[in-house]
Amino acid sequence: MSSRICRQARIVPRLADQGLYVASESTLYRLLREAGQLRHRRLERVAQKRSRPRALVAVGPDQIYCWDISYLPTEVRGIYFYLYLFVDLFSRRIVGWQVYDCESAEMASQLLRDICTRQGIAPHQLTVHSDNGLPMKGETMLATMQRLGVAASRSRPAVSNDNPYSEALFRTLKYRLQLPVKPFNGLLQARRG
Repeated sequence: MSSRICRQARIVPRLADQGLYVASESTLYRLLREAGQLRHRRLERVAQKRSRPRALVAVGPDQIYCWDISYLPTEVRGIYFYLYLFVDLFSRRIVGWQVYDCESAEMASQLLRDICTRQGIAPHQLTVHSDNGLPMKGETMLATMQRLGVAASRSRPAVSNDNPYSEALFRTLKYRLQLPVKPFNGLLQARRG
């Protein structure tokens, strides 16, 4: 609508340059509004106003986990390993991580099952927050979360700072001098709990 408003705001000055005066800008808007011409008229969907999501607040450990996947460089250009990382929002403790050679909802759901078993997570105790990546929204991951009684929380589309805890840990990891630039000793899977 803003581009339409800009076009309409240029009509009156253009006509004035030609020596014509039809009506004021406010009168043109009033007439267009009365004729129902100020509505969205394109074929695509009307832009939806997105509100800021409610803040997640943890008052103790094992209530809210944030998780994400980040790539880890290798010696081969264009080849990466992927670090799956779950962080407790309350304590900022890493509750589980895994390194794989690809992104997969199946691998993420297995890691979440292992974490819930190890941490003794009861149904409806935990909320897991993530961005909108494919492994996070995959059917396997969603089914696993439903089976475990884990609630899902998502970042807003195209907003990079809705999952800051995982991103901050990834940045700390990648800017350490000790980060290996060689493959992990030929292992495609490293595990630690």
